[in-house]
Amino acid sequence: MDLQLQDQVILVLGGNGTIGADVVNVLKSEGAIPLVASRSSELSIDASDEASVRAGIEKVVTEYGRLDGLVVSSAPAAQTLDPAKADDPEQVLTAIDGKAMTFLRTANVALEVMKKQGYGRIIALSGKNSYVTDSTTASARNATLNVIVKNLADQNAGSGITVNAISPGFVIEDPNAGIDRADGQTSLREVADTIVFLLSPKMASISGEIISVGHKAKGVILP
Repeated sequence: MDLQLQDQVILVLGGNGTIGADVVNVLKSEGAIPLVASRSSELSIDASDEASVRAGIEKVVTEYGRLDGLVVSSAPAAQTLDPAKADDPEQVLTAIDGKAMTFLRTANVALEVMKKQGYGRIIALSGKNSYVTDSTTASARNATLNVIVKNLADQNAGSGITVNAISPGFVIEDPNAGIDRADGQTSLREVADTIVFLLSPKMASISGEIISVGHKAKGVILP
């Protein structure tokens, strides 16, 4: 299938991370123009600072004339959350800011550009912790992100802009390792492929979705 991503300008915030880097590789194989952004990359964006986000996106638009897609995968990994502080209000708020607010800041600025274009694809990286109660911190940051994704998608419905989230299970990075699919595990490449699929101009009718990559919350019925 031709995903029609040739020469599409895609900003990958967190593009040096494990999932972000694989998304960049898949985008390159599809002929897109992936732009890696992080605090330490050549295209420097600090997503905790709206001025930095705005300056980075303006730089992209100045150089390339448009912004076709945005992927936000820059949040700290779940393994960095302190289990002993799972219910600590400060950790919960910090985690929400680091994942959900990071996405919202970046998406809001990207949407200003995309609305003028009448086109855009925005993808957030969520997680299956939003469905389970193992950690208030982990659940809250992902659930908040999912709420934001749905709101932005609804606000831009029919505009040519789609907003979705990918919700992976435990991601196996080693391409040669076994994957326990019954337990919700998935491969790194499957996550990247799904993100790139949703970035395609062909995916105009998929918006406002939280898409599980890996078996979804086994034993629980969810919408």
